[in-house]
Amino acid sequence: MIFLKAFLVGGLLCAAGQILIDRTRLTPARILTGYVVAGVLLSALGVYEPLVTWAGAGAMVPLTGFGHALAEGARLAVREDGLLGAIAGPIAGTAAGVEAAIVLSLLAALVSRPAAK
Repeated sequence: MIFLKAFLVGGLLCAAGQILIDRTRLTPARILTGYVVAGVLLSALGVYEPLVTWAGAGAMVPLTGFGHALAEGARLAVREDGLLGAIAGPIAGTAAGVEAAIVLSLLAALVSRPAAK
């Protein structure tokens, strides 16, 4: 059942982004940034954590999940380190995901063969 929940929530978030791309004049970069900011705001309001608990990866993999991870990292670090944690916390909270993206991108670049356009 967890796979179905993840698929539905992740699919709805991605479908909403695709609708915004197709139906508005917003650029994909603005939509992606909006998703991250929405994740931070929903996390700050306490709305996103129950969704993550219910849907798991379906809520954490899209960019709203990245915003949630930023907010949670800041919240936990502020609790432990004070106001300075607001700067270091988001970096620590998302470091594993950013590192995985860099390493996997490097591997993809080494394996793939670019074609001239």
